[in-house]
Amino acid sequence: MLEMKVPSPGESITEVEIAQWLVADGDYVEKDQAIAEVDSDKATLELPAEASGIITLKAEEGDAVAVGEVVCLIDTEAEKPEGKGNDTTETYENAGDETGKGNAAPDLDKQKAETANTNEKVASATQKTYASGTPSPAAKKILDEKGMDSKDVKGTGRDGRITKEDAVSATPSMGTPGAGSRGSERKKLSMLRRKVAERLVSAKNETAMLTTFNEVDMSSIFELRKEYKESFKEKHGVSLGFMSFFTLAVVRALELYPDVNSMIDGDYKITYDYKDISIAVSGPKGLMVPVIRNAENLTFRGVEAEVKRLALRARDGQITVDEMTGGTFTISNGGVFGSMLSTPIINPPQSGILGMHNIVERPIAKDGAIAIAPIMYVALSYDHRIIDGKESVGFLVAVKEALENPEELLMDDNIKHALEL
Repeated sequence: MLEMKVPSPGESITEVEIAQWLVADGDYVEKDQAIAEVDSDKATLELPAEASGIITLKAEEGDAVAVGEVVCLIDTEAEKPEGKGNDTTETYENAGDETGKGNAAPDLDKQKAETANTNEKVASATQKTYASGTPSPAAKKILDEKGMDSKDVKGTGRDGRITKEDAVSATPSMGTPGAGSRGSERKKLSMLRRKVAERLVSAKNETAMLTTFNEVDMSSIFELRKEYKESFKEKHGVSLGFMSFFTLAVVRALELYPDVNSMIDGDYKITYDYKDISIAVSGPKGLMVPVIRNAENLTFRGVEAEVKRLALRARDGQITVDEMTGGTFTISNGGVFGSMLSTPIINPPQSGILGMHNIVERPIAKDGAIAIAPIMYVALSYDHRIIDGKESVGFLVAVKEALENPEELLMDDNIKHALEL
C-alpha cells in the first residue's frame, strides 16, 4: 500500500487545499494520472498518481492539508478491473423486462382511489382558504397606487383576506422579480483566489498608490511587425508580438529610473540591478503572473520565446510556484480583453506596474495636421512612498519614447541584427 503525501509546491508554502478530486474513492488509477487539483496561496497545481492501483481518498475537497501529509492510499497490488459495459447493458435490458410484466405494475384500482382521495383533500383545503390573499376593494385601490402586487402582502383579515390596514402598512419592495430563474450558488473561494484577494486589499491599504497615464502612437511598431513578422516567425518559431517591445522598453526605462525597480523593506529601500519582469497572463484557473528572469539580457526573440513558454505552461496548468515567485516589476495587458484604460493594482512587494490597453485608431495632431494613428493608452501605478512624481512620469515617458521610436532606442538603428534575421 503506497501512501501518497502532499509534495512541496515551492519554498515557503506549508499547506495546500484540495480544490477538486479528479477520481473517486475506489477507482483504479494509472501512474502519473492527474488525480487531484490542489490550491496553494500562489498557484493551482495538479497532483499526479505516484503508482498504478486502487485509490483510497483520505481528504475531502476543500480540506487544508499540510505539506507531507497523507492525502490518499494506492493499493499497488490491485489488478486493473475488466470493463463492464456488457453487464451494464444486460442490467438495463432485464430491468426493462421486469417493468413490462403484469405483476410488477401498480394496482390501478388502488391508484384511482388514492388519486380521488388526494383531489378531495385539495378541494376541501381550497374551500377553506378561498379568501386567502384576496384584497378588499379599498385595499386593492391602495395597492394599485403603490404599484404593489397582492401576492407580496400578507393578509390579516378573515381567512387571510387583505384588509385596508394591511395595504396601508405594506412596504413596496425594491423591485418585482421577473419570470426568469432566480437561483444562486454558494461556493467557497479557492485558496489562490482568497490569497489574491488578500494581497489586493493589502496593496490598496498598505501602499500610497497613485497612477499616471500617457498615450503611445504604435505606428512604428505596426510598420516593423508588418514588414518583419513573417521572416521573424519563420526563423525563430515564435511571433513578433507587442510584449517584446514593451518588455525591452520597460527594461530601458528601469535603467534610467532605478527607483521604479526598487522595493520597501521596513525602513530600507532595496534596489535591484537585474530586471525580473512579471507578466500577467490568463490561465484556466484565473490570472497568473509568471516571471521573465533577467529580461535585460534577452533579445526580441528571447522575450517572445519566454512569453510563449510561460503562457503555454500557465494554460496547461504546468506552471510552478517558483516560476511565479519574485519579479521586480509587472506588465499587465488588459488590452487583449478590450480594455481602453484602467488603473492596475501594484503586485506587492513591487513598487510599480505598467498597464497596456487596446489599440484603437484615433485622430491625433502630427506634424501640424490631423492624422489617424493606432493609439494605445498606458498607465503606470506606483508606490508614492518610494517613487516620486518626477520618477514615475519620467519612467512612463521613457517607455513612450522607446515604443514610438523603437528602431533607434531599442534596436540601435539595426533592425535585422536586433531581430536576429
